[in-house]
Amino acid sequence: MFYFSKSKYCDFRQCPKIPWLKKYKPEEYVVDEATQARFTTGNEVGDLAMGLFGEFVEVTSYKEDGSLDLNRMKELTRQYIAEGRDNVCEASFDYQGLYCAVDILRKNGNGYDIYEVKSSASPENPVYIIDTSYQKYVLERCGVTVNRVFLVTVDTSYVFDGVLDLQKYFRVTEVTPLVDEEMKGVEEHLRAAEKVMASYKEPAVDLSCSCDKPYPCAFFGYCTRDLPAPSVFGLYGLSFKKALALYEEGVVSFEDVLGDGRALDTGKQQGNLRRRQVEYALEELGTYVDKAGIAAFLSTLTFPLYFFDFETVQLAVPRYVGTKPYQQIPVQYSLHILRNEGGTLEHREFLGRPEEDPRRALAERLIADIPDDVCVLAYNKSFECTRIRELANVFPDLSEHLLKIQENIKDLLDPFQKGYYYNRDMGGSFSIKSVLTALYPDEPELNYHSLEGVHNGSEAMALFPRLKDLPADERKKAEEDLLKYCALDTYALFKVYEKLRSVL
Repeated sequence: MFYFSKSKYCDFRQCPKIPWLKKYKPEEYVVDEATQARFTTGNEVGDLAMGLFGEFVEVTSYKEDGSLDLNRMKELTRQYIAEGRDNVCEASFDYQGLYCAVDILRKNGNGYDIYEVKSSASPENPVYIIDTSYQKYVLERCGVTVNRVFLVTVDTSYVFDGVLDLQKYFRVTEVTPLVDEEMKGVEEHLRAAEKVMASYKEPAVDLSCSCDKPYPCAFFGYCTRDLPAPSVFGLYGLSFKKALALYEEGVVSFEDVLGDGRALDTGKQQGNLRRRQVEYALEELGTYVDKAGIAAFLSTLTFPLYFFDFETVQLAVPRYVGTKPYQQIPVQYSLHILRNEGGTLEHREFLGRPEEDPRRALAERLIADIPDDVCVLAYNKSFECTRIRELANVFPDLSEHLLKIQENIKDLLDPFQKGYYYNRDMGGSFSIKSVLTALYPDEPELNYHSLEGVHNGSEAMALFPRLKDLPADERKKAEEDLLKYCALDTYALFKVYEKLRSVL
């Protein structure tokens, strides 16, 4: 028998290779921190939505080994429908091997409405229509009358006032006409999927826009394993769509890119940087240095130098009064201070508590740690500048000092983004981690992988909200990990500055 869930169906509609690879080559599936964070957020928002229409029953059941007990869930669904329950959450159905669980099945007259909950802020994603059309198809074949179909998404304009209002937090959008139109092709797609999944031969599917939408595919590394490295997909600043267009025309390797020229001869800074990336990779050149450009940048800096970096969280469900869903909330910063050339490096830091809004305490410490007339160095300063302006808006009594700090921030990214310094080991990326690794390839103290617990911003963002739920000893260790990670970020800025000074 052909077994298929709605997640597999959506995967198949994105690309037939995805469900096939999950079945036959699951070891190639790469889940990064961002993907895992989306899963966690989706579960949190889904649990919250169960109470959207008042009282509800949930059918989710587990076996002793912790796996879902699908048979029990289907049994409970039949029971609650027979009892006439108004709201059945995770209502589970199976039609000849086609399985789906409905987030909220809401009674409506002689039938039911489907409510599909998404942690996204946008109901326009076409994948959502594919998802709900599959659900309606299965339910109708199980004898359930489906009247209407709705998407439940997060309204990011909602401002939390201390009591979460589900009616304002969620936005409900009817998509019945779109679902009915999409349903016309469900049977055809299922027949095609059955053939693909029954075959031991990998589907011959080339790269497409589906590899990057709605999110980068977890199998992209596997599907591009035979491409030359580096390839057109690694060109600096080139969108996936444009890289794909070149790939489809046979422009794949860096030799192809150089011979074709279209991605390089743009007459703009990005094109020049790409050309340098390609030429340095092909000719195995080491480092390009524009001493005049670096000297001009360094001449804008004055002592004392304050190397600065924020860490933030984006909570899907707002926790602090006056904040919105997914708002960037600064919760931590690190600061390294160099008062004169060759002087001793000083360090300051702040880490808030997730139990309370950390912004006021952070802003007060920030103006205590950074005078309003000193030179501050950040990397990709627009992020830090935006967060400081937001703090100034929230706390008017601190705004004058905060805005002066913001006005004095210089961007350490500039010398690299403007092409004053390029090392082939950067691989066309000017992120702080790529630059640091290229500048200091053999210094373990600058290796983020040597850190414990927290190695990147995504991990830091995921860990901070969980601090409140950890036992005391685990929380202390987690806080230390967060502080060490953020401290390395600003120490890295200092080391990058040192390298720029050394080339002169």
